[in-house]
Amino acid sequence: MQGSPTEPIDDRPLTPAILRGLRCQCPACGAAHMFDGYLKVQDACPDCGEDLSHQRADDGPAWLTMFVTLKLFLPLMVSVMFRWDPNPLLLFAVFASLITATSLFLLPRFKGMIVAIQWSRRMHGFEDGNARAN
Repeated sequence: MQGSPTEPIDDRPLTPAILRGLRCQCPACGAAHMFDGYLKVQDACPDCGEDLSHQRADDGPAWLTMFVTLKLFLPLMVSVMFRWDPNPLLLFAVFASLITATSLFLLPRFKGMIVAIQWSRRMHGFEDGNARAN
């Protein structure tokens, strides 16, 4: 007699969803763009019809962007400052430009990743009708 417990089937695997989110694509199909503009998530995917209006990314993408950007550039900035001793205005101008450009690049990708995680783990209303009934 087989006594192994049945494991639920993961129909929304996390890794592909995260990769699609990082590409700013729909976490369900990966075919359509998730955003309507720079950071506004579309209410539904235009390709597969997945409802994305439940997302609650809030401040997560901004915090993650600041964390990664500062961890990346702060040691580099201190290293440049002590190694070459550039003019402070030049140092500020270069690193302010780099930090701004990196932040603008990372912010939508991190928001897409967080929405994809929420979709994959069925958080904040992303559960299907069967999961809601249980």
